[in-house]
Amino acid sequence: MQRKQYSGRWTSFVGSRARGRAVRGLEEEGNPRHRVRVEHNRETLLVHLSDEDGKGWTTLAIDRSSRRWAVAQNRRQLRAATAAYEQLYRTGALTPEGS
Repeated sequence: MQRKQYSGRWTSFVGSRARGRAVRGLEEEGNPRHRVRVEHNRETLLVHLSDEDGKGWTTLAIDRSSRRWAVAQNRRQLRAATAAYEQLYRTGALTPEGS
């Protein structure tokens, strides 16, 4: 596999425009369709990353106590999140606290 060439300066995700409320997501500077959002509860972190064009999602689910993780992709954010969460806890080896 050929290594990708470094293409110059790194850029950052910046706070999305708040529409009368707290900023809950970040977007790529210069490409507002490319977004990232993190949400959590006591047991799990969910990191949602949109495709470059904003038409699909990759979700990383992380168990907070063990740091085990799972990844899923889907055109819809909720479906990607559900699949990653279910994959993380499916084996029975991990169960979210209180479940």
